[in-house]
Amino acid sequence: MKKIKTSNNHNNTLVISLGDPAGIGTEITLKALGSNRLHENIEPLLVGCRQNIYETYSKLIDHGINNIPNPNNLNIIDIPLKNKITPGIVSKESGSASFNWLFNATKILLEGKGKALVTAPISKIAWHKAGHKFPGQTDLLGNLTSRKTSMLFTAISPNNGWRFNTLLATTHIPLEKISSYLTKELITYKLNSLLNFCKRFTDKPSIQIAGLNPHAGEEGKIGIEEKNIIIPIINAWKLDNPNIKIVGPVPPDTCWISAAEAWKDESNKSAPDGILALYHDQGLIPVKLIAFDEAVNTTLGLPFVRTSPDHGTALDISGKFIARETSMIAAINNAWILSR
Repeated sequence: MKKIKTSNNHNNTLVISLGDPAGIGTEITLKALGSNRLHENIEPLLVGCRQNIYETYSKLIDHGINNIPNPNNLNIIDIPLKNKITPGIVSKESGSASFNWLFNATKILLEGKGKALVTAPISKIAWHKAGHKFPGQTDLLGNLTSRKTSMLFTAISPNNGWRFNTLLATTHIPLEKISSYLTKELITYKLNSLLNFCKRFTDKPSIQIAGLNPHAGEEGKIGIEEKNIIIPIINAWKLDNPNIKIVGPVPPDTCWISAAEAWKDESNKSAPDGILALYHDQGLIPVKLIAFDEAVNTTLGLPFVRTSPDHGTALDISGKFIARETSMIAAINNAWILSR
């Protein structure tokens, strides 16, 4: 069993908010903390219900899953559940708990008592049932820190170590409203955010931007957004970043092909360092198809690093103790790497 380190040095502390207690957050966190893939100096600080953590630990042991840390050896900020939670059932109680855990985890980071934040999945429906109208954790974090945020998904290929990055221009908004959100200010900000992130790993990143319409509008025949909005923005951005290669708008159905090839084969040199998707599902479908277990949701723009697994609460398998912890391992490791 892996030994969990603790100390008074907050530089190594990763704060982990345990997500919706009706989901798989506590399960995948305990499983991930038992993994030998984690950096040896990580010191986790769990924010959740201590009793729920102990109960999850006992049930995992009963299911023959032994390579997990004993809660007695973990640092835990105990915020108890007020009511019994049924696995797999969305409720205002579970929504209230996950909201409070994230709120307090964020406070810990803002007080300088942790290096980075890792968040287990929450249920947006449960938040709404509890009276919290934020579209997701990213939106709450932006509100609590008064920062403008961006949602980026990053993954490191286990095949060759290549880093795959996709940033979303828009996130949780209806499809019919997307084009009205795609302003010069927004797209320029997102391109700059993506460039700055990619520069952590390479001096002169290459960037690709997806089109909005089929065939990237086909010169205005299948939509005017590319011709009237996206292309002029790209041309202006090129003038401000003459040393950066940017390609686009690329037809969405081919935009991620080179990334998929690079994920499998390190000899592929044509893949961009970063891709800007214009809306949520446009970016998330290829990310999850290419790198589901390794992809990590990363919030850019906060005063601290925040990562999260790229999947949801998995209510359909909650309480069955069969959830894979791979994406949580990746989230914890990326929080460590990015916060260095």
